This record gives sequence, structure tokens and C-alpha cells, in this order.
Amino acid sequence: MGQQVSWAAKHTDAQILMLYYHADTAAYSGQLSKARGLSRQAIAMAELAGSKDASAMSEGAEALREALFGNGDEATRIAASALTHSNAKDVQFLAGLSLALIGDKRGAIKVADAMKSQYPEDTIARFNYLPTINAAIALDEGHPARAVELLKVAYPVELGLAGGTAYLTYLYPVFVRGLAFLAAKQATAAAEEFQKIVEHPGIVVNEPIGALAHLNLGRAYATEGDGGKAKTKYQDFLTLWKDADADIPILKQAKAEYAKLQ
Repeated sequence: MGQQVSWAAKHTDAQILMLYYHADTAAYSGQLSKARGLSRQAIAMAELAGSKDASAMSEGAEALREALFGNGDEATRIAASALTHSNAKDVQFLAGLSLALIGDKRGAIKVADAMKSQYPEDTIARFNYLPTINAAIALDEGHPARAVELLKVAYPVELGLAGGTAYLTYLYPVFVRGLAFLAAKQATAAAEEFQKIVEHPGIVVNEPIGALAHLNLGRAYATEGDGGKAKTKYQDFLTLWKDADADIPILKQAKAEYAKLQ
């Protein structure tokens, strides 16, 4: 890894991508402040190089991390900034899903409508990005069954890389489907979805949902009433996040939930 980082330092495009990967790796361990700093470096470098798409992709990834971790205001601000820099479908997906996850229905629908209009025949948009955004919207509206239905079209392709870039967007349909089953109190089905993520580390790599899958497995087992398995999964998550920033909302929630299992 050290050799690759040293090599990338001499190549601007590669260094931007390396900083993006580094930020995701930090976020995977709950080191959000570090991830933010690395994202800022990647964005600044991309802007200096005149690469609006690369800048927006790093912003979009940052917005999604903030949304997943419960920082709605930050997610809103960064998603809006990403969309001002690029309308690439990968950027629209990251921003749109971020907005949907934090409950900004109007913003998420606007992004989804723009994607549908710009990419009406695009396979990735039709079978991965749009279903995932729309499912997250349905979930926020309190319709988990509809969310699951919307994601059926993603089954054949959801284990593959959705984006047309080197930026990672793996397994988000699986993650949102798991959240939908969890909201519907279908704990066994939810556990199956989050287990897919845990069992595919070579696909999810350092995406933050790889760590969050352990937490949500714990929630699924707790819903089932299996306290033993629930504790184990909460412990797995808290071990991954042993050096995490203490003020992250989802970490506070996880610790409170785990305490109730004792």
C-alpha cells in the first residue's frame, strides 16, 4: 500500500482517487473527522486539476457517509455542493441516496427525476441507482414493503460495481433492502440481506456499509429476540469502531442499544 501511495503522489488523477479510498477507509472505522479531512484534500486537488466530476464524486461520497452516520445537516450541504459541480449519474446517485436517507424527500425526488430524464435507457440508472433512491424514499415515508418491491429489479445486478468509474458504489440496493425488512420487523429477511454484505468483503471492500452491516445484523437479531447473536454483532461493530469519533450519532445509538442487551 505504501508503494502505491508513493506512486500516486506523482500522478494527480491517481492521488485524487487514493485520497477518496483513504477517506472511505477512515470512515469504515468510524474515524469521520479524518475522513472529512481526506475528502477535503481530494476535492481541493480535483478542483485545482479542473476535474469537476472527480471533485463532485468525492463530495458525493462524503455526503453519503454523513447521511449513513446520522449527520443530516452535513449530508444536505455536501450533497447540494456535489450537484452544483456535476450531473454525472454516479454523483446524482450518491447525492440522491444521501438526501433520501436523511428524509429530504423533495430533494431526493428532484435528483431521481433528473436522473430518469437524463438517463432513460441507462442500465445502471434503471436497475440499481433509481430503485435504490426510490426505495430509500419509500422507506422514509413509512412504506418498507414498497421499498422491498422497488428493489426487486436490482437482484440480478446488485453484486456488481454500479458506477462507470473507479469510485465504489457496491451493494447499496442490498443495504437499503435490509433496512426496509428491518423497518417491517421482518428480522430474518433483514439479517439475510446484511449477511450478504458481511459475506462479500471483497466486493464491499472499504465502503462504510461494510461496517454498518454488523450493527444492523445486531439490530435484526435483537428484533428476533436472539440476544446472544445480537450482542455478538454489536460487539463486532463496536470493535471495528473502537477508535471512532465519539460524537457520531449512529455510534451513540449503537452503544445505547447494546447497553439495553446487557
